[in-house]
Amino acid sequence: MKTLNVRAIAARVCFQVVEQQQSLSQVLPSAQQPLSPADKALVGEISYGVLRHLPVLDQLVSVQLSKKFGRKDRVIHHLLMVGAYQLYFMRTAKYAVLSETVEAARALKAKHLTKLVNAILRKLDRERPSLPDETPVFKYRHPNWLIQKIKTAYPHHWQTILEQNNQRSPMWLRNNARQQPRSQYLADLKQADIHASAGPSDNAMLLEQPHGVTQLPRFMEGSASVQDAAAQWAAELLICQPNDRVLDACAAPGGKTCHLLERYPWIQELVAIDIEPQRLQSIDENLKRLQLSANIQVGDASDFSTWHQGAHYDRILLDAPCSATGVIRRHPDIKWLRQASDITCLVKRQADILDACWQHLKPNGVLLYATCSVLPEENEQQIANFLARTPNAKHCPIEHAPEKIGWQILPGQDNMDGFYYARLQKLMETDL
Repeated sequence: MKTLNVRAIAARVCFQVVEQQQSLSQVLPSAQQPLSPADKALVGEISYGVLRHLPVLDQLVSVQLSKKFGRKDRVIHHLLMVGAYQLYFMRTAKYAVLSETVEAARALKAKHLTKLVNAILRKLDRERPSLPDETPVFKYRHPNWLIQKIKTAYPHHWQTILEQNNQRSPMWLRNNARQQPRSQYLADLKQADIHASAGPSDNAMLLEQPHGVTQLPRFMEGSASVQDAAAQWAAELLICQPNDRVLDACAAPGGKTCHLLERYPWIQELVAIDIEPQRLQSIDENLKRLQLSANIQVGDASDFSTWHQGAHYDRILLDAPCSATGVIRRHPDIKWLRQASDITCLVKRQADILDACWQHLKPNGVLLYATCSVLPEENEQQIANFLARTPNAKHCPIEHAPEKIGWQILPGQDNMDGFYYARLQKLMETDL
């Protein structure tokens, strides 16, 4: 792309996610890389916004077209959604939306379609047709299969969950207690004119407005990390003892790895594994910034024979691969990348990893099972099935949900992401 037209870049990002089924978290950073901070923010805002509101924007554009674009020009359909998003959801000046989006068609090598793009956007601006809401998919901006699953699981809260999924995610920080108490860092933020408040766990801090990490006091020196408050409960709930050997299974990108080391400096060793070698780099980068160390390995948590050597573990954090249906507000592409058929495969994968990790947990040891899902089959049902087939497993209730199997956090609850935790203890033979 010769010209760095931000609308063209955003259209290409949306095209790659929707048409090519690529992850937004992979596509967007590389697309933003050559841009100024302001343009990076604009591309992010538009890309996230289009994916949040995809069904209604798609319908809005489709009814204006006499025929669908061919494969070569399909990206222009996404460019029109980019323009429609700006007109309906942003405060961008109309002349900028129209002129820049038309110019984006040229940047996307579709000069022959500039008149069409201009005509459709001007018509949308002039007539302002209502956004479609006649079906649940339009009304809630989720695929029908996911709407039905959430409705079945949460008959009294399903609409709130879907609405929360379409909100912008807040920015949470985790104070590094090794460097200063949370109260000190909150004071440092205030001094930097960044407004924040203490969160529900010991070192969580909620920013009133998102900020770039370069604006945060001593961020590069490791004084704080960006991590949602729900994810910060992992270290709090595992409760590591002096000289524990700890395994962080499925550890990338390493936020929970680092939090465990910050929270429990007395542990003997922390082993962090991930099955994808390229994802280990993010763990290493986080550890270096925070001046921490861990034993990082490529490893399949469902098959210890391929990587494990040595003693069993006192504590295991299993942040299992899941549908990520609890973090849709942070990753709106999940709605369009995830398929109903994926859930059965994920549930099987989770069970395999859970069984394998359990074999390498010491008697009297504790395993904390975690997902960023809201689907019961990945969470409470998964743990109930594990307990039924595992005689030496004891469920240890979490104080936030003492009557339930595990603790389900729903999206938006106390401004947190959707998350699930279950704490399990391995019984001694004498206790069976």
